[in-house]
Amino acid sequence: MLDQCPHSTVCLPATRMPRIVVVGAGFAGLNLIKKLRNKPVQVVLLDKNNFHQFQPLLYQVAIAGLEPDSIVSPVRKLFQGYKNLVYRMAEVVRVEPETNRVFTDIGWVRYDYLVLATGSRTNYYGLQDLERNSVGLKGIRDALDIRSWILQNLEEATITCGPKEKDALTNFVIVGGGPAGVELAGALAEFRRYLLNKDYPEIATEWMKIYLVEAVLTACCRRCPKRLRSMR
Repeated sequence: MLDQCPHSTVCLPATRMPRIVVVGAGFAGLNLIKKLRNKPVQVVLLDKNNFHQFQPLLYQVAIAGLEPDSIVSPVRKLFQGYKNLVYRMAEVVRVEPETNRVFTDIGWVRYDYLVLATGSRTNYYGLQDLERNSVGLKGIRDALDIRSWILQNLEEATITCGPKEKDALTNFVIVGGGPAGVELAGALAEFRRYLLNKDYPEIATEWMKIYLVEAVLTACCRRCPKRLRSMR
């Protein structure tokens, strides 16, 4: 039996139990749903992707150290056997608290309790040139874009004779000295040290330079002085 208005315009099983709508299939959303398994509630999970991504290893996908399926898990597979869970692939457009409704690109859902676990977006701090000319690292698509960009640049560098063009194609700038930035810079440095000559013998190791740019000395950087020095 399916819900009818005024409960939802999204096709959902009818229920008399309280409905908890969870927006986001990240770490917070998934762990909350695990706690609610077999509880007397209906849990509706909304996410624009039908998979969960292990964000701490996105940098490994970005440098071709791991394949995407190594850090991605289908949402439906994660929650097989959860009888009180309904998942719908939808992008949330807005929330209407006065009527307890969540509006998505496939319709609206009424909730008794709402949990927003949508994660974050890249903050460029008003630097428009940076936003136009860089790639963020918040999801699997970003990681694949970075991987493609790095490999295409290195391939082009092998067929470029001009020193200025070769220098531009083999230099990489990472903005942000948080965990993702430091790990990505370190992974690129390891690639330069151990794999560059093997995979791209036409490119000298000293040509490839990695710049990590950060406005302040962050807590992560203070904890990782040896890692930072090893990137030089």
